[in-house]
Amino acid sequence: MITVVGTGTGAPVPEDLPAGAALVVGGRRHLDAVRLPEGAERIVLGPLAPALDTIAEYVDKELPVVVLASGDPGFFGIVRALAERFGPRRLEVRPGVSSVAAAFARVGLPWDDAVVVSAHGRELRTAVNVCRARPKVAVLTGPGAGPAELGAALLHGPGVPGRVLVVASALGSAQERVERLTPAEAAARDWGTAVSVVLCLDEARALGPVRTVAGVPARPSRWALDEDEFTHRDSMITKFEVRALALARLGPRLGDLVWDVGSGSGSVAVECARLGAAVVAVEKAADGVERIRANARAHGVDVDVVHGAAPDVLAGLAGDPDAVFVGGGGRELPAVVGACARRARRAVVVAMAAVDRVPAAREALTAAGFTCDGVLLQSSRLAPLPGDVTRLAATNPVFLLWGVRTPVPSEGVLQ
Repeated sequence: MITVVGTGTGAPVPEDLPAGAALVVGGRRHLDAVRLPEGAERIVLGPLAPALDTIAEYVDKELPVVVLASGDPGFFGIVRALAERFGPRRLEVRPGVSSVAAAFARVGLPWDDAVVVSAHGRELRTAVNVCRARPKVAVLTGPGAGPAELGAALLHGPGVPGRVLVVASALGSAQERVERLTPAEAAARDWGTAVSVVLCLDEARALGPVRTVAGVPARPSRWALDEDEFTHRDSMITKFEVRALALARLGPRLGDLVWDVGSGSGSVAVECARLGAAVVAVEKAADGVERIRANARAHGVDVDVVHGAAPDVLAGLAGDPDAVFVGGGGRELPAVVGACARRARRAVVVAMAAVDRVPAAREALTAAGFTCDGVLLQSSRLAPLPGDVTRLAATNPVFLLWGVRTPVPSEGVLQ
């Protein structure tokens, strides 16, 4: 049997370990705080693979092993690696309080509606995009992905108005410290190695409605919303039939960054944000900028709106997007599509009303290394006629092209 004991962050380090333990594995501070059973070997946990190999030697000899871990070792902890190597039935887990639970307790907030994302040994961009998109996020940090790096990314990337970072350090110890800071203040500090977890909060929305399902928010019950659910000018809006296929090809999800270039009313931007992505909407018309912001507020999502003309304005956008939607047309369309394709990690979707623009847009996608496909969308909607009868009213046809890059390994929080 392998006994896994969670310590710290509210759970005391046990003075005595299970009797008869032949091997005790853990961090140096955990090992220094316990009295080892007589004759037990002690291993300071560093690289995981050698420690697992040593544990395997003891398991093969049917000798009991104790593993000391921080907080709840089943929550982004060592239980996963042990269960994969030795099987869950060999484990007896005695969890402590997770750093996430302890941090939310310190600030007096429930956390059943929080999204938890790990940046420990992982790419930081996923955590950053989740913080941009959600009002209550806990980030498990690591070397090169701590409060300073997170704060800098939030400061220089898409706008996240109202966000505050709560940095919880050395939770459960005499040196415990919990601090509220702006992203700029966090970016300016040297935090060392004592950070336990960072909360990213929109404090105005930190107390959300009562949830039935904890954790990652449920997907909206509807998408490809009707045009009348958005404020728009003279029917200048991506029609819901086009939007439905565009969303399917963009694949917006929690942890992604999506650009909506030539956003117009912002209908695509808002829908991507509703599906969990962090979103930047680019619009050259000043009245369009305000319209996008109003639509985002109306649907309760965060959309960073950039006022400027593509492709020039795109060079100033921080972070490469996972997917890009390009709307509108004009002579600059091939240059816009090319600029987006050079930075997009996964997909670019282009909507065009003019047939003349299709070849150049397709060439821009294929020249950037994308596999390109597309359709001409033509639809007719039911429309009432006098006498309680109905006719079919045709909408304007739209060309939808999409380019797909070879899949990039993702650190998405849903995986």
